Amino acid sequence: MKVRRLIAACATLLVWSAVACASDVPTFSPDIPANFIKVTPEADYVRREVMIPMRDGVRLFTVIVMRKGTAHGPMLLTRTPYNARKTTERNSSQTITEILPISDAVFVNDGYIRIYQDIRGRDHSEGDYVMTRPLRGPLNPTTTDHATDAYDTIDWLVKNVPESNGRVAITGSSYPGFTSLMALIDPHPALKAAVPMSPMVDGWVGDDWFHNGAFRQGGDDYFPSQTGQTGDGSGVAMGLRDYYAEFLTAGSAGDYARKYGLDHLPFVTKLMEHPSYDAWWQGQAVDKLLAIRGLKVPTMLVVGQWDQEDSYGAPAVYRALEPKAHDLISLVIGPWRHSGVNYDGTSLGPLKFKGDTALEFRRDVMKPFLDTYLKDNAPQSHTPRVLTYATGIDRWQESDSWPRGKQTPLYLSADFHLSFTKPMGGADAHDDYVSDPAKPVPFVPRPVHINDRGVWGPWLVSDQRFVADRPDVLTYSSEPLTASVHIAGQPVAELYAATSGTDSDFVVKLIDVYPEEMSDQPALAGYQLAIGMEIFRGRYVDGFDKPRALKPGKPEHYRIPLPAVNHTFLPGHRLMVQVQSTWFPLYDRNPQNFVPNIFNARPTDYKKATQQVYRSNALPTAVILPVVAD
Repeated sequence: MKVRRLIAACATLLVWSAVACASDVPTFSPDIPANFIKVTPEADYVRREVMIPMRDGVRLFTVIVMRKGTAHGPMLLTRTPYNARKTTERNSSQTITEILPISDAVFVNDGYIRIYQDIRGRDHSEGDYVMTRPLRGPLNPTTTDHATDAYDTIDWLVKNVPESNGRVAITGSSYPGFTSLMALIDPHPALKAAVPMSPMVDGWVGDDWFHNGAFRQGGDDYFPSQTGQTGDGSGVAMGLRDYYAEFLTAGSAGDYARKYGLDHLPFVTKLMEHPSYDAWWQGQAVDKLLAIRGLKVPTMLVVGQWDQEDSYGAPAVYRALEPKAHDLISLVIGPWRHSGVNYDGTSLGPLKFKGDTALEFRRDVMKPFLDTYLKDNAPQSHTPRVLTYATGIDRWQESDSWPRGKQTPLYLSADFHLSFTKPMGGADAHDDYVSDPAKPVPFVPRPVHINDRGVWGPWLVSDQRFVADRPDVLTYSSEPLTASVHIAGQPVAELYAATSGTDSDFVVKLIDVYPEEMSDQPALAGYQLAIGMEIFRGRYVDGFDKPRALKPGKPEHYRIPLPAVNHTFLPGHRLMVQVQSTWFPLYDRNPQNFVPNIFNARPTDYKKATQQVYRSNALPTAVILPVVAD
């Protein structure tokens, strides 16, 4: 028995000795190697990860993806704070169209080299992250910004990607739309075209952080996820609580930030220290920067008609640049939510379109535009100066200018009617409502979950019937239309209103009311579809950089531009306008009592106020519609 045990032990020792001799890896060692490259023997693509050096020595993580066998390929670059590695590993696959976003398919299927880069300080890139890093100068004392980083990146790419033809375009949506615009300031000679989509342009006037002075509390989830760490993060730990109740209980927007520790994030502190449109905000406005520098690169600006985050930016850049860069700039407005151009475009909320409008744009408009400037021997494409999707009649329309329509006032009238005829009422004709900050009007039905994509994405097309009968919402409507009313441009609310308080917000909504009976589209029967909605903080009536207290009872004239639209109100539909003073919790509550900084408003500062909306011959509140004579 002892002999057998000895023989078995020796055999085991010999086996382990053979294993040890067969490998250079010690028996006990770390199991994560310094560098592991996945083997993809059947892959139809080449994927490289590189660190590209910038002029200050900081290296930016960059992923380069192309089909195998690519030669003389044009390069399409996106600079993002949203993780280039994850973006280019959408699925664990050996097929290029599976690992990349669906919006890339039309490009990589035709020889484009797709490139994604983490901006400095985010995810796998080196350096310090600054939210929407300002251009080097008064607000940025360093030698680098997104313009220089784009230049240095492109310079490296044309020298180090042998499969390319040395030509580059830049694109991206939202924050990557902002970085696309910044690349146009002092552009690299190899940058031949740009397609900024839903770009962040002016965070105070009308994009992510404020709208006309009213703070957008929806960003409070974004701040910790974006600036709490260098990589992917999470929002405020609220679980499934109703945002409406949570924000209301917290108090001011500043109180909410302090409750959840957001005031320890430098960017949140900067926001709260700059509640008005001061030099800090104005110096970051990309439309102003580009207007000063001028445009040198063919650029196609893209935005969604119902963009719930950055509806302001693209039209603002177009307005700033078109007069002097007429032949270099074009504008596209599609029937999309924020960044919807890069996804399925067959529907938005209850609205169903005749085709995949997003794919139609990428395939039939964007790619031919880029081909013209990037591909070898490409035929000259037809690029519409302005391309908009006409909602209501469901078709793309081209035009040579924007806005297209004739300015036509739609007046508020007696008995809550709307009319194209100016009211004849006396100077004091007005309608009243009481706005109570303790019971604000919700922006979507409760419970409110802003971080729910099913709520947040399509909220701008949500049915407004849920607030139409509230006593703190004035609702005006026309008779059913006997002929179509086609608008193409930017509606503007000319609001004459007074308040019993010393500050106030005003929200104006332009709405298409569907017929009560629609057997072909029962989900839309009686639907109150918002065509354009916007808010204005009253203290800025004299100018965004000139806040002042309002005089109780004194009518003021508020000019409130609504988002750009191309829409047809069909026969049988009605026009509707709603006016209210709270839009919660997306926008912070106005105390309706002037305080120097609303972020620091105390509970006792919040007061009820009686609001008066005028509809007289002398003070004719109206929404100016850009009506097209079809």
